[in-house]
Amino acid sequence: MLTPEQNERLVRTDRGTEMGTLLRRYWIPALLAEEIPEPDCPPVRVTLMGENLIAFRDTQGRIGLLDEFCSHRTASLFFGRNEECGLRCAYHGWKYDVEGNCVDMPSEPPASRFHEKIKQTAYPCVELGGVIWTYMGPPELKPELPELEWATLPPENVFVSKRLQESNFMQAMEGGIDSSHVSFAHRFNMDDDPMHAGTPGIEYLKADTRPKFEVIESDGGLLIGARREADEENYYWRITQWIMPWYTIIPPFGTHNPLGGHAWVPIDDETCWAWSINYHPTRPLREDELDAMRRGEGIHAKYLPGTYRTAANKTNDYLVDRQAQKDKRSFSGVEGIAAQDFSLQESMGPIVDRTKERLGTSDAAIILARRRLLAAAETAAKDEPLPGDRAEHHRVRSASVLLPRSVPFQEGAKDALVVRPGEDFVSV
Repeated sequence: MLTPEQNERLVRTDRGTEMGTLLRRYWIPALLAEEIPEPDCPPVRVTLMGENLIAFRDTQGRIGLLDEFCSHRTASLFFGRNEECGLRCAYHGWKYDVEGNCVDMPSEPPASRFHEKIKQTAYPCVELGGVIWTYMGPPELKPELPELEWATLPPENVFVSKRLQESNFMQAMEGGIDSSHVSFAHRFNMDDDPMHAGTPGIEYLKADTRPKFEVIESDGGLLIGARREADEENYYWRITQWIMPWYTIIPPFGTHNPLGGHAWVPIDDETCWAWSINYHPTRPLREDELDAMRRGEGIHAKYLPGTYRTAANKTNDYLVDRQAQKDKRSFSGVEGIAAQDFSLQESMGPIVDRTKERLGTSDAAIILARRRLLAAAETAAKDEPLPGDRAEHHRVRSASVLLPRSVPFQEGAKDALVVRPGEDFVSV
């Protein structure tokens, strides 16, 4: 278990906190590109790690991410006019470009140079993989651009969604690296889930509910091997990549299905954005796959109309169906892989008290991930390079493989765990 002080260090992400300083050293998924779809479209609110921001796409298509509140009288720029290569405050007309420069002050005398002294907080942005990414750390320490495989593929090969999760990002992310829960929480839904159906790996998961974990540090984070019984000669390994500070790649089920991945980005200390990505490295996603993803199936979720909040949420007990639970149509009675996960993670409360935990052998990845994050926070305080901050750390894959019992998973699956452009991934 963690001490109260260690728990506080892990979950607090405001500017000036240890974790806040660490997380700002990485490129951050800030919003979907579809939220600001065209030049001079309406600006949108974005909150990241407790900072209230406004995103907009200017007349030339450049992306700005500014402090929400105007430097003049602190009116919200959400109500501003996005026009002529800048965002103009609706209160007194002060106008800012994407770099936060004040380029016009119509309320000041024509000869005034006062505007040159004003600099609105602004963060650099790039668009990759259908996502707007931002960097909120020291400019001189800005890392290489993300090269997660899904962010580098043609648009037709990728589907990205996000949803609001009402919990701290840590307990959401810990769920993503907890491979043992799959045999229980999703037990009765794997056969009919579009991303799992028709693969022998499901039978291994159901048959062996006591996976043995081997976790090793990688350059970018962790390599998490979950070993299950297969036959007299082989083990079935599901090998998960955890890439710092908040990415996972889900071990695949069959090469005919798309790969899956997640990211968990703090909005504040009690809510986060849960990003879900399906992608295939060698082909476009089929229309039937896209239809299922748009409907919120698999790792995606159904929304309340016009929002990124899920239809099943804590106000309605996640639409739990006790009869479905009794009939073994759902282990928890909650519909959908994603909802089964976030309902339980949110049930812990906005910030879990980790001093009450009693961790077992299946929690090895969670224990080591916490240690890596706390150690990285100390490294970030020294302005030193971090795990997961280089493009080469992102060029990895997860895998599902059968290996002889005598072969260490990191050796037997070595070739399967790196991105090979144009080649399919490895999966049973």
